Amino acid sequence: MPPRTGIRQTKKFGSFILATHKTDIMKNVFLLLLLNLTGVSLLYGQHNTPNDDQRKAITSLIDQYSEAREKSDTVLLKSILTNDVDQLVSTGEWRNGISAAVQGMLKSSANSPGTRTLKIENIRMFNPNSAIVDCRYEIQNPDGSIRKMWSTFLVVTEKKKWKISAIRNMLPANP
Repeated sequence: MPPRTGIRQTKKFGSFILATHKTDIMKNVFLLLLLNLTGVSLLYGQHNTPNDDQRKAITSLIDQYSEAREKSDTVLLKSILTNDVDQLVSTGEWRNGISAAVQGMLKSSANSPGTRTLKIENIRMFNPNSAIVDCRYEIQNPDGSIRKMWSTFLVVTEKKKWKISAIRNMLPANP
């Protein structure tokens, strides 16, 4: 007896029920393909190298930070830091928020005079609007000695402008 129109045919295969109606089969195949494509795209890591425009903008941001620190330029500092910026300095002091960060930076520059140099070693993008920037951070003291450290910046875009969201300064330990 042929199946009645509108009634879906199924066959039991072990504990699985297989659809035998053409529409159901096509839906299942489409769903399986869609899930596979989605899964592959999620498993494939994002492209984490910045493009030329991102690299230039982030490099400019780090240069502005260095300039603002050298000149104790609070206006420039406030324009390149997010309001919720946080900073962990090599002494272990946490500075949370833009006011604490700016005051701490000015105090640190006054207490440790010298020429500060930041050289970007690596930029890794998390997505098109955020990245982590690793820099060599050197302070040439007035006596000629050089304090060699590392700085890591978390940078984000706010209103299409790159800003610093977090800073971590590290003083490597002697082996």
